[in-house]
Amino acid sequence: MTTLSSILEFNAEFVKHKKYEKYATTKFPDKRIVILTCMDTRLTELLPRSMNLRNGDAKIIKSAGAVVTHPFGGIMRSILISVYELQADEVFIIGHQDCGMSSIDTKTIIKDMVHRGIDESLFNTLKNSGIDMEDWLRGFNDVTDSVKQSVDTVRNHPLMDPRVPVHGLVSNPETGHLDVIVDGYTLVRK
Repeated sequence: MTTLSSILEFNAEFVKHKKYEKYATTKFPDKRIVILTCMDTRLTELLPRSMNLRNGDAKIIKSAGAVVTHPFGGIMRSILISVYELQADEVFIIGHQDCGMSSIDTKTIIKDMVHRGIDESLFNTLKNSGIDMEDWLRGFNDVTDSVKQSVDTVRNHPLMDPRVPVHGLVSNPETGHLDVIVDGYTLVRK
């Protein structure tokens, strides 16, 4: 059985037995927050539970490293839509200890791409177009600094409401303990 067929089989039973009913909610976050966090599998259930969040409480955006890499990229767009359209009043950027993005080897990733069939000449084409793959794939050295940088990017974005607190935290992926790196309430501009 393939992964897809296994998922679809389970899904059919899930729907048939109306197991979805206990997750019913609206598109608006009940706690009026949006969270940007890492896609690390250890955080899937641990982070929401460690924050006392249930289905419907928050908008949760996931990306590698919980990093806002571009002020007009998809992550920032999702945060702005959460604030202006989906009634989120606070932003939480939550990185975590032992993040894979802190030890990423871009040269190895590029080698893996070539090994899986990506034409090596594509990297020269991209470089000539102004895209540096090593820079684009690059992670970070320190999760605390990365969280601070993402908080600054969001907080100082020209389209962000300056009255919205933007918090920065770092989670322990084993215990769920949260360390506050940036208390967004202290930085809110009136």
